[in-house]
Amino acid sequence: MITLFHSPRSRSTRIVALLKELDALETVGISVVTIPRMDGSGGRDPRNPHPDGKVPLLDHDGTLVWESSAIIQYLADLFPQAGLGIPVGDLRRGPYLSWLAWYAGVVEPVLTLKAIGVDHPAVARTFRTEAEIQARFAGALKDKPYLLGDRFTAADLLLHSPYAWFGKPGVPAIDAWVDRCTDRPGARFAAEFDAQHAAD
Repeated sequence: MITLFHSPRSRSTRIVALLKELDALETVGISVVTIPRMDGSGGRDPRNPHPDGKVPLLDHDGTLVWESSAIIQYLADLFPQAGLGIPVGDLRRGPYLSWLAWYAGVVEPVLTLKAIGVDHPAVARTFRTEAEIQARFAGALKDKPYLLGDRFTAADLLLHSPYAWFGKPGVPAIDAWVDRCTDRPGARFAAEFDAQHAAD
């Protein structure tokens, strides 16, 4: 049995979108739980086995997988027929894994710190600046619609997500990529799912 622990309009929304893209909604159940929110609302849900009470969390027959980049890679590998992952042996797997790791190690920290108003030279030295992140994306997308070429992958699903949340940066190549990603069936399904369950 596979269960995604999800809270509407949170980081786990992108995993709901992934399940739709993977055609895995019949196989993976979604358990809607509460989490502590930045505005002080919500709270830790005793039904959620995440060690920090957060989402997303995947439970696969009692084995827990946490962190979005790990869950995305795990599910894309588990449902290879959808073609959202890059298989072992394909030379594109190296860049694919690098994008997933770069999201967790660089993109999310930099954009989150900016959103909460933290600015310090050590952040730029340790991670990158927002301008450097945008330049990397723009360079990768200058002659192709998606990060790894003509095909949408789980890397696109993860890496476009902060711009879907915080807003597009006003860089044409990035903005067009975000539009392509948010116009996909997974993103539309996740938005509808969250709208329904946020009201419950």
